[in-house]
Amino acid sequence: MTAVSRSLHHHARSRAADRLVVGLSGLATFLILCMLVVIVADVVIGGSQVISWEFVSAAPREGMTAGGIFPAIFGTVALTLLMTIAAVPAGVITAIYLVEYASPQSRLARLVRVCIANLAGVPSIVFGLFGLGFFVSTVGKSIDTAVYDGRLTYGKPSLVWAALTLAILTLPVVVVATEEALRAVPKDLRDASIALGATKFQTIVRVLLPEALGGILTGGILAVSRGAGEVAPIMFTGAAYFLPYLPTNLNDQFMNLGYHVYVLATQSPDVDRTKPLLYGTVLVLLVLTFSLNLVAILIRMRTRRRPRA
Repeated sequence: MTAVSRSLHHHARSRAADRLVVGLSGLATFLILCMLVVIVADVVIGGSQVISWEFVSAAPREGMTAGGIFPAIFGTVALTLLMTIAAVPAGVITAIYLVEYASPQSRLARLVRVCIANLAGVPSIVFGLFGLGFFVSTVGKSIDTAVYDGRLTYGKPSLVWAALTLAILTLPVVVVATEEALRAVPKDLRDASIALGATKFQTIVRVLLPEALGGILTGGILAVSRGAGEVAPIMFTGAAYFLPYLPTNLNDQFMNLGYHVYVLATQSPDVDRTKPLLYGTVLVLLVLTFSLNLVAILIRMRTRRRPRA
């Protein structure tokens, strides 16, 4: 009876501990959801008062206390596209090398992984200073000297330098996501492809990449959604305080939604008049980033349901 009693007591304590863990986990989840709901509700209530066709299609005017934010939307989209073109191919190629070509004892592969881990932990403001010092002051001025006879053309903050800076910032996300997607492909598919006479390159292009496409696209879109909301890296490399026209060249400056929010919140001469515009800009930025994340979720769900060939 004593042993049975001890067993029942131990079982009751285990169940009580399980209930405690479940309760704490549920409480933490509830608090996080409450904070998210409060933040989103505040932005939606404040931003819905100014959202209109004119707000999303017009340029700012009267010292950014009136008008719209179309130049900021256009600049954000252009910056995101250029960043994607630069970051995603480089990240995918790096991940393919690390997973498929580099040996486990490769010093170069270990060095690349260490660099990727360090890049993921670097504060975003450091990327901005790096972009200013390397892309703008070094690469841009070298291009001006070699091609434009010293005329100031690319040796200044511009769209292309901001996009490349964000590409370096988001590169670790793409590399890690692609690595995990490639490792998730069964080894049997690799062996079967090589057994049928395909080369390693053909196996990667025709078998591995199609199978890992969902994870690669998901990582790329998540990287894009992060880059679209970054402000610190572009403050020194291309974002403009006030620019009521659209950039037409890679060496033009541009307006950005995230930087526009920062300017409205800290540099406005009339806080009361710009507060509704601030909420509206934040709402548009949230809709953009949430849409990118939703696209990533839908792509992942669709690729998981796709039957294997």
